[in-house]
Amino acid sequence: MTDCRQPDPASEFVVRWARAIADATPHPRRALDIAMGRGRHARPLADAGFRVFGVDRRLDAVRDGMARAAADGVVVRGWCADLTRSPLPRGWFAVVVVTRYLQRDLFPAIGEALAPGGVLLYETFTEAQRDLGRGPTSPDHLLKPGELPKAFEGLELLSYEEVSEPDALARVAARRRTSAA
Repeated sequence: MTDCRQPDPASEFVVRWARAIADATPHPRRALDIAMGRGRHARPLADAGFRVFGVDRRLDAVRDGMARAAADGVVVRGWCADLTRSPLPRGWFAVVVVTRYLQRDLFPAIGEALAPGGVLLYETFTEAQRDLGRGPTSPDHLLKPGELPKAFEGLELLSYEEVSEPDALARVAARRRTSAA
């Protein structure tokens, strides 16, 4: 049997913000997609002018994501790692993207991976997703109302929203300050 499903489309939130911040993003314009999966954000990040990096703990996902990006003419520098054991580079990325992934103990490392002036784009499920009858159900994988901006209080909040359809998601765009303020 052949898998005829369409690849998961990129998050419109990520696409919109990547375009909006590209020109104002400090050089070098390196973007990191954490828990990259099959690389659905590689093309929009590259199209916005970013040099794309991706990390996932599943080697097959990293390989597939890099191959899919290459088929689109995009280079993704991917690596396989468990981020609880292999730390992210500090102060290195102009943009860090996290979608549909929640590991609370990584919040500090995610913020620290941003270069001064760099932007975090984070989108994942909230507890309200349970009411929709699909997707994650464990509290370990669902944000509480208002949890996401509190997790990144050290960053300058650019945008925050919680939506309930078609999926229940929290979305934050936040910038690392360029100096201690």
